[in-house]
Amino acid sequence: MDKILMSILIGVGASALMIFLSLIRRVSVAELINRLRSRDFMRHLSFSDMINSFKVAVSPQKKSKPSIELSPELDLTVLNCRAKLSKQQDGDSVYDAFDVEICGSIHARRDVESATLSISIVDVTDPELKTNPVQAVVKQWQKPDSPDFIYNAKLGKLPNQVTTIQEWTSIALLRLDWLALPRKGKRELMFITSIFPADGGEQLACAKCYFEHHNKDFGYLDLKENIQRSKTLAVALAFAVSAADSKLYDCEIELIKNWSRENIELSETSSKERRKLEKALNETIAFFRDGNTLNSYDICQEIVEIAPLADRYNILNLCLHVAQANGSATSEELNLLNDFASWLEIDADKYREMVQKVLPVNMHEVKDVETILGVTSDMNKEKARQHLNKEYSKWSARVTNSDPDIQSQADQMLKLIAEARSEYVG
Repeated sequence: MDKILMSILIGVGASALMIFLSLIRRVSVAELINRLRSRDFMRHLSFSDMINSFKVAVSPQKKSKPSIELSPELDLTVLNCRAKLSKQQDGDSVYDAFDVEICGSIHARRDVESATLSISIVDVTDPELKTNPVQAVVKQWQKPDSPDFIYNAKLGKLPNQVTTIQEWTSIALLRLDWLALPRKGKRELMFITSIFPADGGEQLACAKCYFEHHNKDFGYLDLKENIQRSKTLAVALAFAVSAADSKLYDCEIELIKNWSRENIELSETSSKERRKLEKALNETIAFFRDGNTLNSYDICQEIVEIAPLADRYNILNLCLHVAQANGSATSEELNLLNDFASWLEIDADKYREMVQKVLPVNMHEVKDVETILGVTSDMNKEKARQHLNKEYSKWSARVTNSDPDIQSQADQMLKLIAEARSEYVG
């Protein structure tokens, strides 16, 4: 951490400034350190690191940065704050953090025994639309009634009615992995630093500063929108599977509609919004019944960009159940499902397990060995033999299953494995 320099002004100067500063006495760095110590502080290593940085500042093993001069425009009669991005080390790992610093004066009432520090962050990139709070992903740093980020620390007793910090002083390191910003990309963040009496009451001092930060991760509003967007795209893929054989069965349509009603979030739960959803679904049905097609590859690529792997599995599972709905899976449907699995970057073995569970072999109009067993023409004989032996062990153990459907599926799979041995192993 940057070397922290702190000194409390002892009044020098002339006229009104001299009178003002005469109320102030020097407070040692050690005293401030003790005031910043708290059980919450020490529970997190990063805060311990911040305290230890006072020691690092005098360590010959680490060079410190030169003292930063105060801007002549700063008013030291009030509290000022600023934020900067810094890299911190925690053992062998390095993490990014916002380093919040303050300087200036804290004006306390005579009866204030001790004070607390509070820091919150607001995204003000689009003030004409709406400002959004930065949220905390760590519960300890959330407000009591919301996920909004709030950092609190005890300062202890203030030395006088007016306490002035002459130089920029680091008061908090806020790890970026604690925080969830509302949006991805270039963001304008407002840091609000407040000092309150420890026993409650009106704030003693407050300062705001702005910091431009590039957020490389999706924000919490992005994620919410991405979830709904990916579900909308899932419906499009599901209809594409239903129409793959140039037919849209009523049972498939009803399955997709029910899934949409349960999963697509409406802006309002009014009957008007529900009618809009039904209209959109019916228009989609008409689109496919007219013989139109979608660019499924591009849809899958967008889903990969915005949806986590678990959501992609759910989307593929929906599409598999659409193929299952009328009791048989055509080669056109299976080929499209194979493409979806590849384009959605689904693990091949897990995809095959999904197919075997949702679309047992007796539902396949055409027995595609590659889809059902996972053996491929580019395997050499030894690799194909090992793969088929593994499949044989799995299905031979299910021949005696108490479920007759599983017994039947196992018998058919063993027959298919025997046929594949002849073709791929010889």
